[in-house]
Amino acid sequence: MPIIAPIPRNERRQMQKIIQKTPDKNYARRLIAMLMLHRGNTLTYLGKTLCAARSSAGQWVNLFTLGGYEGLASLSPRRPRKWPTEAMLKMLDLLVQHSPQDFGYLRSRWNTEMLKIKINKLFNSTLHPGSLRRWLPRAGILLRRVAATLHIRDPYKEEKLAAIEALLNKSNFWPARGSDHSPSVNIATFRGPVKVQHHQLEGLQQRPYHSGFTHLLGG
Repeated sequence: MPIIAPIPRNERRQMQKIIQKTPDKNYARRLIAMLMLHRGNTLTYLGKTLCAARSSAGQWVNLFTLGGYEGLASLSPRRPRKWPTEAMLKMLDLLVQHSPQDFGYLRSRWNTEMLKIKINKLFNSTLHPGSLRRWLPRAGILLRRVAATLHIRDPYKEEKLAAIEALLNKSNFWPARGSDHSPSVNIATFRGPVKVQHHQLEGLQQRPYHSGFTHLLGG
């Protein structure tokens, strides 16, 4: 009893052309197996000739029975797409043409987090900002990140240090040891920068500069 149904002549010729031209040797191997079964060879002889297990040959027979020779084609090695990428890229191009304030945001420039929220809401997806960041070059969008600010110089540093030194130079600013008068500087009990009362610095309306105050006090 034949293992597979007889294959029509035109279909056999099509399979032979695919075997000659396809670069996928695994696909050609499966087609050759079906042609051998059509000629009356057994699964044992097929397995020895093509170096395939009987279980693999049985799977090929099931695929050929259900889908024909096209059902024997190799699947893509990549994972199938989960999201409609092309539609999302077009939507990104449309979004960046408008300001985020048009959609109720306070910011004037887009970032990946805001784009991710809009895309997920429109396509009912769970796209990650990292994936969206990789897609931006494909959409022709250049993402410019804000340069990190390492240090901002205090323009009132010299004035604050001069005010602190002026207070320290006053004779009645720091009482003698053993005096009942408490100092006018609030020194924290823990180690760290000394906090100066704002109203104690005469003529200074900005926030006091605390760095180095402990050293000036001799602490």
